[in-house]
Amino acid sequence: MDTMRERFIDVTTRLLDDDPRLALVLADISAAGFTGAAGSHPDRVINVGIREQLLIGAAGGLALTGMRPIAHTFASFLIERPFEQVKLDLVHQGVGAVLVSAAGSYDWPAGGRTHMAPGDVALLDTLPGWTVHVPGHPDEAEQLLRHAVADGDRNVYVRLSEHRNATAVPVEAGRFTTVRTGSKGVVLAVGPMLDAVLAATEGVDATVLYAATVRPFDAAGLRAAVGARADVVLVEPYLAGTSAGEAHAALNDRPHRVLGLGVPREEHRHYGSIAEHLAAYGLDPASLRDRIGTFLW
Repeated sequence: MDTMRERFIDVTTRLLDDDPRLALVLADISAAGFTGAAGSHPDRVINVGIREQLLIGAAGGLALTGMRPIAHTFASFLIERPFEQVKLDLVHQGVGAVLVSAAGSYDWPAGGRTHMAPGDVALLDTLPGWTVHVPGHPDEAEQLLRHAVADGDRNVYVRLSEHRNATAVPVEAGRFTTVRTGSKGVVLAVGPMLDAVLAATEGVDATVLYAATVRPFDAAGLRAAVGARADVVLVEPYLAGTSAGEAHAALNDRPHRVLGLGVPREEHRHYGSIAEHLAAYGLDPASLRDRIGTFLW
């Protein structure tokens, strides 16, 4: 089965054939996958090389001409390194682009800290108006990518990952999906964390919500799910507590508790595998069961 990044390459190649307004800007990463697209559309597939500030600047320039640009590289090079250009060349200029990342928080442990960006969504939260999709399966990635491209001229971040769930969930952009219902609190699983959350809460009387879109945050969906007991656990595949403020704001008129689980701020200075990093972060099913259970029951 294909990965999210492979699906992104396939879908974007077809979108470039169908939409003359669409452009793709690369910074070497995934360029080999777009060789055919570059041959067919040399004026709309641009590889700037390992120049991530230019990657965003070029996307902003294309947007100013009326194009709908997609910019793609690893998350640490797409959000963190060129953040000033994201702030100025997109947001300040009042133009929109679709930023599609790969290798998020722990996808390539052998790449080291330079290739890890657990703070990317929290960093985008300092800017107004961003839509953020965090798919948990290639099918969801395709659906949300197509939605992002068609989403007017908005700034959209699509966060792809090697970490994934076994099956896709029927998702609606901007809405949480109810996967399981219960009465002892709500666990909100984001993107690729769903399988671990479902395993951790098996046999537990708790509601499980699924989020493949985290910005805008579906406040109405969370409010509808909490019922009389407003205890919420957020399980996110990036910096722990990134969405805690959103959850607090959604429930600000009622007594509530929120626990944010995710990647800790402390750096784990080991390579290992994705599974080993998740266990070290307390995001494997056994650890989640203990942490969620201590909080909810």
